[in-house]
Amino acid sequence: MLQTREANEINDFFHYEDGELVGFLGLYGFGNKAEICGMVAPNYRRKGIFTQLYYQAEKVLEERGFKKILLNTPSSSDSGKGFLQSIPCSYSFSEHQMRWEETELIHKEEVNLRRSTPNDLETEIQLDVQCFHFEEDEARDYNVRIKREIMEQFYIIESAGKPVGKMRISHSDGEAWIYGFAIFPECQGKGIGRKALTNVIIKEHKDGFPIFLEVEAKNAHALKLYESCGFTSYHSQDYYKKG
Repeated sequence: MLQTREANEINDFFHYEDGELVGFLGLYGFGNKAEICGMVAPNYRRKGIFTQLYYQAEKVLEERGFKKILLNTPSSSDSGKGFLQSIPCSYSFSEHQMRWEETELIHKEEVNLRRSTPNDLETEIQLDVQCFHFEEDEARDYNVRIKREIMEQFYIIESAGKPVGKMRISHSDGEAWIYGFAIFPECQGKGIGRKALTNVIIKEHKDGFPIFLEVEAKNAHALKLYESCGFTSYHSQDYYKKG
């Protein structure tokens, strides 16, 4: 992830002690919002290191004018929760990380996944606007930027020969992660998403990858879909809104 950072943006903050990296904070922009996460080595916690990194990052966030800033921490992290109690923020939502447990699935011919091309940009922008509530200019900037991330594979979902959705796959450390899974609202409820997910699971499993995804805990429809395809939750992240 750090290898694909924009050279002209400050997104990563580091703290060293005696030449050893002991603290890190990263900024991750998604359209009009930014997420903050980081870590400090266990033996160096409760020394104000992450607080220093946070205030350095805060200046950058103000300069870049993000409308919404989220900080995330593992649900089970006492040190993370302790830091969040020291700054002005409020709980927003939780996400489950899910792992696919091998189960029999049948390829669905009615839905096609193909690699995205430059001609698909407007479709991808509209999916982000309609499904993820981006502003159109923010969606355009976001899509142009993430296309430069070398570890991502971008797919368009087609049904009856027409583009109806998208997803992207990240391969890292021998794992496949599914992100940005979206179906146009008027095409939802027709089984298209389930068929697309089934087909990509079959492909990634055949290629030897364990398969993962993230889903917002309160998104009951998506949770039900993923569980029905063989995904189970194994970890949760809590998100807090700054301010």
